[in-house]
Amino acid sequence: MPDTPSALLEVRDLRVTLATAAGPLAALRGVSFGVERGRTLGLIGESGCGKSLTALALMGLLPEGATVSGSIRLEGTELVGLPERDWCRLRGDRVAMVFQEPMTALNPLHTVGAQIAEPLRLHRGLGRAAARAEALRLLERVQMPQARERLDAWPHQLSGGQRQRVVIAIALACGPALLVADEPTTALDVTLQREVLALITQLVREDGMGLVLISHDLGLVADHADQLHVMYAGEIVERGPTAAVFAQPAHPYTRGLQAARPRVGLPRGTRLATIAGRVPALADMPAGCAFAERCPLAGDDCRDAPPGERPADDGTAGHAARCLRVGHGMPLSA
Repeated sequence: MPDTPSALLEVRDLRVTLATAAGPLAALRGVSFGVERGRTLGLIGESGCGKSLTALALMGLLPEGATVSGSIRLEGTELVGLPERDWCRLRGDRVAMVFQEPMTALNPLHTVGAQIAEPLRLHRGLGRAAARAEALRLLERVQMPQARERLDAWPHQLSGGQRQRVVIAIALACGPALLVADEPTTALDVTLQREVLALITQLVREDGMGLVLISHDLGLVADHADQLHVMYAGEIVERGPTAAVFAQPAHPYTRGLQAARPRVGLPRGTRLATIAGRVPALADMPAGCAFAERCPLAGDDCRDAPPGERPADDGTAGHAARCLRVGHGMPLSA
C-alpha cells in the first residue's frame, strides 16, 4: 500500500465528481497515498491531471457542487464529510496551504503583518500585541529582509519572492501538521524558486510537518521530495521513492515527462522531446488506460479496461505503476 498505519495523512480511494453543464464528471478516480511526519510527497503531472484538485480536496475547498467519496484521514480524523464549521477550525491550524500566486493569495487591503497575525488571533486566541510579535518572529524565520519594517508593508510593496515568504509565514503561523504547497514557485525566477523550496523543506523537517509538494517541475521535485507520485487524468499512474522513480521510471507517461526535460549541454537548435496529444477531457475519458492514445507501447488490451497497479521491475519496495507494459521499456529520448 502507498502509506503506513503511522502516516500523518492517509488518503484512500479518493474520488471527486464535479457538477458540470454536461452532467457529473469524475475528476479524481481512486487516488491513494500517505504522508509521514517530516517527509515530503511530490505530486507531478501535466496541467489537468488532478494535482490542484487533490490539493483542494485536502483543504476542503472543492468547487461548489463537487461530491467526494473515499477517505482522507489527518492524524486519525476523517475529513471526508466533515461539516464546514469543522473545516474552518482545521484550515490554517492543523492543515495549511501555500498557493502558487502570492499576489492573489494575499489581501491587498491589509498589511502583511495583519494577515500573518490573523490565524494566530483566530486559532490561538492571541491579543493584538502578542500576535504582532509572533508575526515578526515568523517573518524572521522565513528569512524576510528587514522583517520589522515589512510588518506594516502592503502586498504590492513587496517583490514576488518576499510575497511568497509572507504566504509561507501565514501557512506556518499555527504550526500545522500538514502543509500543502501547490506550485509554490511558479511566479518566481529560477534562483528564488530553489531558495523558496529549500526554505519550505527545511521548515517542514524542523517542525516535523508532512508536506505535499505539487509541481510540474520535475527537477525541483527530485531535489525535495522523499516519495514521488505521478498523476495522469485523475489517477496516480506511478508511485515510489523519488530516487527510484527518476532512476528507472516504469510508466511510459513518466518516461515521456523525463524525456521532455531540458538538459544542459544539448547542441543549439536541438528540439526537446514531446508527448503527442493531450490529457483527455473529463467528458471523453476512455474505457481503458487513459494514456493509451498517447502511448507508443499501447495495444488493444490497453484500451479494453483500466490497468491495475503492478510492481516496477527495479525491485524497489513501493515502486509500482498502472501499466500493462511495466518492464518492456521505452527509450527516454523517444
